Amino acid sequence: MTVRQNAHLIAPWIAVVSLLCLTSFLAYMWIFPEQQDRQVLAATIGTNPAFSLIFGIGHDLLSPDGFNAWRSLSLGSFFAGLMTIFIVVRETRAKEDSGQAEIIGANVVGRYTPLAVAVVFAYVASLMMGIVTTLVMLSLGGKLESSILLASAFTASGMMFASVAAVTCQLASYARAASSMAVIFLGICFLLRGYADTSPDSEWALWFTPFGWLQKIEPAGVQDPSFLLLCGGVSLVLISLAGLLLRRRDFGEGVIPTRRGRVRAGLARTILGLALKLQTGSIISWTIAFASLGSVFGFLISSLDDVFTKNATIASFLGGGGTQLDLAFEFVVMLLKILGIIAAVYGIQVMMRVYSEEMETRVEPLLAGTASRAKFFASHVIIALAGPAVAIVLAAVMIAFVSGLKNVAIDSGDILQQAVVEIPAIWVLIGLSVATIGAHPIARFGAWVATVITFILTLFGPMFKLWDWVQGISPLWHVPVVSELEPDWNGLFALIGVAIFLLVVGFLGFRRRDIGRVS
Repeated sequence: MTVRQNAHLIAPWIAVVSLLCLTSFLAYMWIFPEQQDRQVLAATIGTNPAFSLIFGIGHDLLSPDGFNAWRSLSLGSFFAGLMTIFIVVRETRAKEDSGQAEIIGANVVGRYTPLAVAVVFAYVASLMMGIVTTLVMLSLGGKLESSILLASAFTASGMMFASVAAVTCQLASYARAASSMAVIFLGICFLLRGYADTSPDSEWALWFTPFGWLQKIEPAGVQDPSFLLLCGGVSLVLISLAGLLLRRRDFGEGVIPTRRGRVRAGLARTILGLALKLQTGSIISWTIAFASLGSVFGFLISSLDDVFTKNATIASFLGGGGTQLDLAFEFVVMLLKILGIIAAVYGIQVMMRVYSEEMETRVEPLLAGTASRAKFFASHVIIALAGPAVAIVLAAVMIAFVSGLKNVAIDSGDILQQAVVEIPAIWVLIGLSVATIGAHPIARFGAWVATVITFILTLFGPMFKLWDWVQGISPLWHVPVVSELEPDWNGLFALIGVAIFLLVVGFLGFRRRDIGRVS
């Protein structure tokens, strides 16, 4: 039953990681066919902290296998972890919340069976991802050893974070809290790996994150599979811990007890207050995350004084001038673009809560009272737009503050202004979710697709020297650089117009369509 209900859910994740490997091989062979081009690419990647932050340290970048391992290892492992977290939470804590687990437990089913089935299914999904990606890489001419080790890293990551989710499902009392805890841990591990790869003398930090262990495998380098055993051992320890916690908690409750509700409605007396109440956990979590990211990026900027003067090829990627200060600010611009993409994820997640509330039949009772459709929809849209805007400005404040303490010569006002001018681009991506959820919820995943495309174009557009019209698909491409003598503000005004149009489409659509129907 579990396989039948969830088999179609793992296919997109496997497809994404397989596509990541596929495009790595094809892009390398098509865009960098000559050895000289590959040497320039290797030099650029080797000294570019933005690349190291996202993808890690590259090994043997003069071969297709090495380029694929650099580009796919960290991101593919991250997606594998997300896949298995959602599988385990869906099959355990979410079914306890909905009452399905109680019905299943009324039959001859042991107490540990649902958890065991969920973990086994997640492990099988991870193994399938490894097999499919291995076949994809081999079909494109990848070496057997490199392909198997890289695919094994994906599988190991999926297994480890399935075990993490198994633990958080015992700690939390609700599925949303369990998945949030696991995803936050996943993000911290990824960020710690990125910080270790971009900061001098921080390699020791790789030992404290699973992504660091996976990176030490070096599928296209030294090829050390012993770290796979470390990943497997940690997975077994976490599964054992989850079993112990399951035995000690009450069915339907978590180890961390839930708080009693207040006697009076308080903030939830109004529609906007109710939306804030529903989104409080997300708002707090994302705000802390952006403050932390801003602090880390601030330290990162202050520790890279020599990077921009040691290698001139990085200037062609960042697009800056010849001075170290210009290059440093272009790097800040790149970091803020990455934060902008994360902020868009924040806003889209807020809007997805509207859809989940609708599907759980909690919207109709509100609309049956005095609340209008426009007020209900606007209450969540306001949070979806304001929350990410405040978050990215907060991150910019932390970047300016921390880098200022380290006596970095970048003007704090420029950092804050650059963060502010990125807000319309973020609103365009969030506006896609507003438009689709409001007018046609079945197309709601289009906002996620647009965010992924924006991420790809932002990171790889300049490196692959794509045409301007292709890079222009990304809203962030139209954001002006405030430190220039004459910034081009036309793109910013266009982004504001597009964002307003998408919001109007969302409100008109939500006003006219049936509630509770996705098609």
